[in-house]
Amino acid sequence: MSKFIALDFGAESGRAVLGKIKNEKLSIEELHRFANRQVKVHGHIYWDLLNLFDELKNGLAKAANNGHKDISGVGVDTWGVDFGLVDRDDHFIGNPYAYRDPRTDGVMDKAFEIVSRREIYEYTGIQFMQLNSIFQLFSMVLSDHPWLQIARRLLFMPDLIAFLMTGEKNFEYTMASTSQLLNARSKTWETNLFAKLGLPIELMSSLIQPGTVAGKLLREVADDTGMPQVDVIAPGSHDTASAVAAVPAKGSNWAYLSSGTWSLLGIETQEPIISKDSLKYNFTNEGGIDNTIRFLRNTMGLWLLQGCRKSWARQGTEMSYAELVEIANDVSPFTCIIDPDDPGFLNPADMPTAILEYCSQKGQKPPQSKGEFVRSIFESLALKYRHIIERINSMREESIETLHIVGGGSQNEMLNQFAANATGLPVIAGPVEATAIGNILVQAIAKNELHSLQEGRELVANSFPLKKYKPRDVSLWNEFYETAKEIFIS
Repeated sequence: MSKFIALDFGAESGRAVLGKIKNEKLSIEELHRFANRQVKVHGHIYWDLLNLFDELKNGLAKAANNGHKDISGVGVDTWGVDFGLVDRDDHFIGNPYAYRDPRTDGVMDKAFEIVSRREIYEYTGIQFMQLNSIFQLFSMVLSDHPWLQIARRLLFMPDLIAFLMTGEKNFEYTMASTSQLLNARSKTWETNLFAKLGLPIELMSSLIQPGTVAGKLLREVADDTGMPQVDVIAPGSHDTASAVAAVPAKGSNWAYLSSGTWSLLGIETQEPIISKDSLKYNFTNEGGIDNTIRFLRNTMGLWLLQGCRKSWARQGTEMSYAELVEIANDVSPFTCIIDPDDPGFLNPADMPTAILEYCSQKGQKPPQSKGEFVRSIFESLALKYRHIIERINSMREESIETLHIVGGGSQNEMLNQFAANATGLPVIAGPVEATAIGNILVQAIAKNELHSLQEGRELVANSFPLKKYKPRDVSLWNEFYETAKEIFIS
């Protein structure tokens, strides 16, 4: 039996997950789960890095206390684009900014005054979002941020956390690819962008590939947790790269949807797709496992529901996600259709208010009850999925025949069924803990416990329950999709 630990940090929560491979089966056990908080100070939003590192050590300590010191490796994955800075003495500089921080407001347009949107996309093939690393770093250059004066290395979040564990400073490829600073074809830093925008390229270094041993657990971390100095292995350090690695698919005519705070919907290709249409439709080409490209659209996901839930909790109504789905079952369909990618939903002070304002601007009947809010969010997400799939089909010869939904959102049976209804495709949901599972698969390949990504996917299909959904009420969904197409901005 081989054992690995995935340290999976999401935008809302983190977890330490133990994976065991035995008798051609993979089993997982959640050892530790914790909240990931964004902290607002003087108008800026930060991640609490020290707390995250402390929780990481709590997870490793629980592994040791539960008799799992005999692990073969540890891997870290996180959300994309965010980074921290390290000085010449290997001290990290301040808490990393969170991607929803307003420092990037208006920065994309300032960058386009220097380098055109088309030129940036031709280099990087990355979807334009103001939260991308390129615009975060450019905002610091524009403001002459004092941290840049003392920084000697920029480290993306999983690389930064791995540095705290090992003392080694690395740039893992799948994570670096989200930055919009990497050339999608050469898979190296795009020096023209650094030069034209005045970005400090001296903060970067060469890349490592998924499956590389990034270092060993520092003695002090081992002593604090009771673990041996095991190998820290770079998985697909961007959480979506790990999640896609765990998609239990065969063949080529399938799409994946990593469903959580964000919805990431796309296909796996061997080469980037960089064209007028992919630029027009704002698709991204991110690095995947085994030299693949994840050609996808990053669209707002269950963030809208999370925002409503938090707002209602502040008003005194605490509801679980299961309870929210239940009340959505009791209301009529299609109260309103919203575009999940409307800028007003990126970081509103109050999500229900933002939805009401959106409906007013679009001349739609606003949701009245909590159930109508929830159902409208799910219906709108499902219609957006169809919109994205149709655009993928228009840019390739083969059409998508199956949609695999993985991640925490794959537990949402209502949204899964709506996705099947809206797209007209069969949907296969699961596994839920896809990111941690993909993290573990890459570690197992690195240690020769598995021989290929496809073997890992077959292991997933044989190890975890999957649920299938067939399309229903297709004509009704076709009717409302015609309305949705008119309001979707991208």
